Amino acid sequence: MKKSNELKAIDIAAVQSRMLTIRNQQVLLDRDVAALYGVETKALNQAVKRNAEKFPDGYILRLTDEECSRSQNVTLNGGRGSNLKYLPHAFTERGLYMLATVLKSAQATRATLAIIETYAQVRSMVRDMEAIQTEKAGSPEQANLLTRAGHKLASLIGDNLSTQSRKTTIELNLALLKITHEVKQGKE
Repeated sequence: MKKSNELKAIDIAAVQSRMLTIRNQQVLLDRDVAALYGVETKALNQAVKRNAEKFPDGYILRLTDEECSRSQNVTLNGGRGSNLKYLPHAFTERGLYMLATVLKSAQATRATLAIIETYAQVRSMVRDMEAIQTEKAGSPEQANLLTRAGHKLASLIGDNLSTQSRKTTIELNLALLKITHEVKQGKE
């Protein structure tokens, strides 16, 4: 199967930028899922409602008024008013996988692949970060783990970094962990 690295990188970045942590779970809001899948939010929620048996408890979370008020800047659509007509749904990882069985299109397939890749990369980076902490500081094992984590970080970021400056700082917040990496070139 032929992969398009350009499409994959764009889709993964789009998924990562939309991930939120709600009730200690990484989720995507229904409007963000709809955007990734190239459908209207209303159509997405109708498809879920028509296939309710595929989404047991824990697959989709209905945000509460309190959760919405705490994160209004995230949950409100910019420029469309300050009140939500409906409380948004938040799809957990399992809910997103099940959604792939409901929505069928080329766009939906690309979005599903990007979502799967994103969750896999986040879990892999978390495992690496946990392993780095268990190794002795400065040990070859820790250096190898840091190198591997650096390669994963570089693949997540892709070619979107400018290396014109003498100092580049990358800060990546992946809901479960925050990584800061600084690269200095030559003398400042």
